Amino acid sequence: MVRSVTAPLDLPALHASHAGTWMCGRDGAVREVAKGEAVMAVADTPLLILNAPLVATRLGYPDLSGLDLLELFAFVHPAQFCVPTPKGLAEALGLPAPASDAEVPALLRQAAAELLDRCEVEEWGEREGAWSSLQSLARLRWPWAQLLMPKIRQPERAEKWLFSRLPQWEENDDRPQPKQVDLSRAEIEAQLDALTGDAAERRDGQRRYAGEAAHVFAPRARRDAPHMLLAQAGTGIGKTLGYLAPASLWAKESGGTVWVSTYTKNLQRQLRSESARAWPAPREDGTPPVVVRKGRENYLCLLNLEDALQGGFGGRPAVLAQLVARWAAYTRDGDMIGGDLPGWLGTLFRRRAIRSLTDQRGECVYAGCPHYRKCFIERAARQSAQADLVIANHALVMVNAARGRDTANKPSRVIFDEGHHVFDAADSTFAAALSGSEAIELKRWILGPERGSKGRRRGLAARLADIASYDESGGQAIDAATEAAQALPASGWLGRLAEGAPLGPIEQLLAAVRAATYARDESGGIEAGYGIETEAAGLDGAIVEQAANAADALAAIRKPLLKLAGRLEAVIEDAPDWLDAQGRARVEGARYSLGWRIDLLAAWEAMLDRLGGPGDPEFVDWLAVERSDAREFDVAIHRHWLDPIKPFARTVLDGAHGVMLTSATLAERDEDGAPEWPSAVARSGAPHLEVKPALFAAQSPFDYATQAEILVVTDIRKGDIPALAGAYARLIEAAGGGVLGLFTAIRRLRAVHGRIADRLARTGLPLYAQHVDPIDTGTLTDIFRDDPRASLLGTDALRDGVDVPGDSLRCVVMEQVPWPRPTILHRARRLAAAETEGGAKAYDDRMIRARLAQAFGRLVRRADDRGQFVMLSPAFPSRFLTAFPQGTPVIRCPLDEAIARVAAAEVNKKQSKAGTSHYSRA
Repeated sequence: MVRSVTAPLDLPALHASHAGTWMCGRDGAVREVAKGEAVMAVADTPLLILNAPLVATRLGYPDLSGLDLLELFAFVHPAQFCVPTPKGLAEALGLPAPASDAEVPALLRQAAAELLDRCEVEEWGEREGAWSSLQSLARLRWPWAQLLMPKIRQPERAEKWLFSRLPQWEENDDRPQPKQVDLSRAEIEAQLDALTGDAAERRDGQRRYAGEAAHVFAPRARRDAPHMLLAQAGTGIGKTLGYLAPASLWAKESGGTVWVSTYTKNLQRQLRSESARAWPAPREDGTPPVVVRKGRENYLCLLNLEDALQGGFGGRPAVLAQLVARWAAYTRDGDMIGGDLPGWLGTLFRRRAIRSLTDQRGECVYAGCPHYRKCFIERAARQSAQADLVIANHALVMVNAARGRDTANKPSRVIFDEGHHVFDAADSTFAAALSGSEAIELKRWILGPERGSKGRRRGLAARLADIASYDESGGQAIDAATEAAQALPASGWLGRLAEGAPLGPIEQLLAAVRAATYARDESGGIEAGYGIETEAAGLDGAIVEQAANAADALAAIRKPLLKLAGRLEAVIEDAPDWLDAQGRARVEGARYSLGWRIDLLAAWEAMLDRLGGPGDPEFVDWLAVERSDAREFDVAIHRHWLDPIKPFARTVLDGAHGVMLTSATLAERDEDGAPEWPSAVARSGAPHLEVKPALFAAQSPFDYATQAEILVVTDIRKGDIPALAGAYARLIEAAGGGVLGLFTAIRRLRAVHGRIADRLARTGLPLYAQHVDPIDTGTLTDIFRDDPRASLLGTDALRDGVDVPGDSLRCVVMEQVPWPRPTILHRARRLAAAETEGGAKAYDDRMIRARLAQAFGRLVRRADDRGQFVMLSPAFPSRFLTAFPQGTPVIRCPLDEAIARVAAAEVNKKQSKAGTSHYSRA
């Protein structure tokens, strides 16, 4: 319900956009001001602002600070999201949305008063803990504290501290193995009808898809030969409910757990919502039937938070810790990355502060942690063992399978949604990189924090002190590993490499790698400021010798760690009297951490042993200097599988009972629109298990001939940035916003944004951009979705997995064909593909068509969506047109005609809406 606040907060407010800057004084008068005047006003007195980092970027004043309403919102309504724009804030608070930039400062004053007044209302649902948090924030001199103090009364009884208030998880018995179940097509169709609802239109493609999905739940006939299904389902088929129908039926009848794995966080959120149709939340006994699982680095670490609250953080990060503590008391599951912690909260402070509150380094002490029984990560792990449906991501499924920590709960029925990304996820998961940053992290894990550094981190000796004192051999192994770890890089290693003064065998190797990469690079990346690389072949004798020395140093670390792991196993088998259940769990956790670090060291040694010798045909090795804007941030030796699906098949598919890979773009299409399966089958892993997968394809029900058109602009010369920027501006103006602009290079994206953002804003068309605006990608998408007049520029992350149905996305513009980057890894795989049907050119073409199909797939998401796909590439090859749905009109035309068609489509859409509205009124 929209309502207004009668008494705005008696403080001045400031709003800055690309169209200009406006201030509202205490008297309520609003005036447009120059940037310089705004900067002076902000420096002189705290002003009400919305999204301080964004305002600072718009004003060109990085030291800007003030009373940020997003911080106040995070305090008053923790674990609630609002789109971080004036319109989004107004909608979240039930206030009238501003009609123009000039009205925003007045809104900020009203919104501030509304949020402050809510703290005095008895019905305020997040009152618990607010008074205690406010006392801490006041000591930190948080600007809002003094304004909140009169609004929040002191409770009659002392409030429980966060760590006392959080619930504990409970241990459960192991779930029995699932029953063997055969699902009939009639049962599945009845379940699908129940999920879609009586009023839903029956879609033949969805019903056939659901029936085929049942294939992966049938009893397995042969060990190490899972049932496999590759299912391509065009946009609009309804694949989510299509596979949830048999999955929910099988889980109910068998008592087993189904895992659905995604590539993007956006699809995880969608799945959580859709799954509510099949499973209540929670069950009668209070346990959740559906659990979302992510990697440890996504969840709040309570021990890290406690350290931050007790002095581990200072200044602004300390304020963030207090706001995160408020959120932790109300969060659903402790997920900080893509969960119910607003994505914009971290960017208000600094992203590194958010990351330092999670377990980024794998340093968890498990049962040795005082908050172990309340840990969000452990709770999710235990809930997933009892769940009917686990919503995970590709990386987590692969990492868990590779490290084998939880073999009893290894997924046996897995659905890989966004299955076209399985190859990329496997490529990342099963790769190895010996880099300076990875090596220094290993050193800190073994030795603990370096002198002068803050934090709770403890070395191996401190974490296992009781074991070392009890087991002499274990203590000796810890001492040996600690001594050997001194050979790893130390703080300042990157500077020493640049100065030619490396310390120790690893730094000496990295210095040689850096020098060789600079000497041999021919990519042009040095002048452009990009990262550079060279193949790990033909290296001189000095590098080979240094690699051997480094390998010896790594082996000296690995061997005592291996011995320590054996001693810990012996302690578990013959446990002393003082080792209670909590201590046993801590030792088990230490064994797990040791195991994957031993594997890491072994992978590094294998990589170094190959330098100077014959190459391993299964791997691609190269040297790299990682750079961003000409600034070096790492030096590394990389190793990737030539075919990463091979380890994926061995670790994930081997042992599973049923696996489904599904996507709208799983297989290529021929000229008639029929799927071509050989490449998709090869990338599924089935050939490595000698399994013949079932294949299924359902075309999209959308009428692309009338809902969309493809415009190939023929008069924008490649490399002409002014012309490119002009084309984007005119297309966005013609469409009235709602444009998703996709770039293949960040530099061109920034150049175009810088040229057109002000121009568009002055006509009421806001423009946002990845790599420009200090906003995370998920929040940028939320902003774009919320405002039909906004447009968004981005790169790969916006090409895949962005779901913006309706008027907010009416036009997709690509600046050029998304050719693959000519990296050493790509070249090696291209050469390998030369031996297959179609050769290297077909390999590249498949990659390009997949990217085009994904980009086009952003355009039409519902039956009533309409839109245009514009390619600003005059030499767009016709062979790529099979990437698009059959029947979609393709028009090659100059820019003026494309703009006219986009404008006409927008006019027609408005007239259609007006006619529908008139009809409904009649």
